[in-house]
Amino acid sequence: MASWLSTHAPKRFDTLAAPQKIRDQLTRASLAGDPPHLLITGPAGVGKTAAWRLVARQVLGPGWKSTCHVLQARDLSRQAGAMKKFEEFLRPGGATSSDTLASRTSLDAFDRNMWSGEVGEAPCGKETGIQFGRAPVSRLIVIEDADHLGDRRQPYLRRMMESESHTTRFIFTARAPSRIIDALRSRMQHIRIPVVPTEKIIATVNKVTSLEKITLADGMAADVAHVAAGNLRKALFTTELLAHRKMTNERNRLYDLVAASTLQHARRMLELALRGRVIEWRWEKQGSRNVKNLEGAMGQLDEMMGAHALDAEDVIHQIHMELIGTRLMLPTLLRNEILTSLAECDVGLRRTIHPRIQIENFLHQVSEAGHRHGLAIG
Repeated sequence: MASWLSTHAPKRFDTLAAPQKIRDQLTRASLAGDPPHLLITGPAGVGKTAAWRLVARQVLGPGWKSTCHVLQARDLSRQAGAMKKFEEFLRPGGATSSDTLASRTSLDAFDRNMWSGEVGEAPCGKETGIQFGRAPVSRLIVIEDADHLGDRRQPYLRRMMESESHTTRFIFTARAPSRIIDALRSRMQHIRIPVVPTEKIIATVNKVTSLEKITLADGMAADVAHVAAGNLRKALFTTELLAHRKMTNERNRLYDLVAASTLQHARRMLELALRGRVIEWRWEKQGSRNVKNLEGAMGQLDEMMGAHALDAEDVIHQIHMELIGTRLMLPTLLRNEILTSLAECDVGLRRTIHPRIQIENFLHQVSEAGHRHGLAIG
């Protein structure tokens, strides 16, 4: 069963939860005869993925999914042989091959008006026409969370963008555009999407629940918007979870859900860090492949910030709730040391654009405290 995020994803630019100025920029870029490379930035859950998908549909036509190639850069930082995987994605013919993904021209671009599948309305209200004498863009390469690419991979993309993207365009999404090198940023149109206003989140939650025939308790949509703090994805994910667990009839059930689904991860994360198990890897069989998964305290952090869509401030709050609660039995001196480190982490979050680094540093401090108090293993 498809999630609400997928089922109720915007189909047109005018339904995107972004200011009119942003929607106009995306529309103009999509309808341009020579579309620009795009850098779409903004905080978590504001619609960066929804935006590039609309651009892809408009630029490539009804069959856009067959020639739109997506790479999640965040995953590269967690995998062994990441550079090799990166090169294989961009150069399918092999490292020594002159055949690159960006240099391939797809004939689908010329047949967009002959598409026989379910077409649906174009995001701009009309399909993009093909200009006589100009080869249309026939392929998009999307790099999600491009701020995790690192300095080694970005020059590789710059060279490809310059020399081999005649009928291909690149779209990058990122939370921290300052981590994209100037040589790349200067070749792209930068579109920044701000946090989603509370009123817009409330309206969207009410609209989606109405379509799903779900009745929310009075004031619950506003409570969800408050918890989401500008993150529309988190708001819809939380509301869907409430509906799935039949917890939409009372306002206080929202806070029960948030506490139950995240406090256990915060507790487990602290326990693992105290035992020195900050970073652990485990191989798992997925089909015919062996996949290396991050576990330990960092794995729990991934679960909180990924599956539960918590931002850094939420994670800090959950850790604090665990430390001042009664379930985590710790010596007073150790508890105070961890609380001091947590306070320093909280201050650091207000001064950085890379919040996860602050939390990872905090976990290493907890591990060191565990060693000093004889709790760490090894």
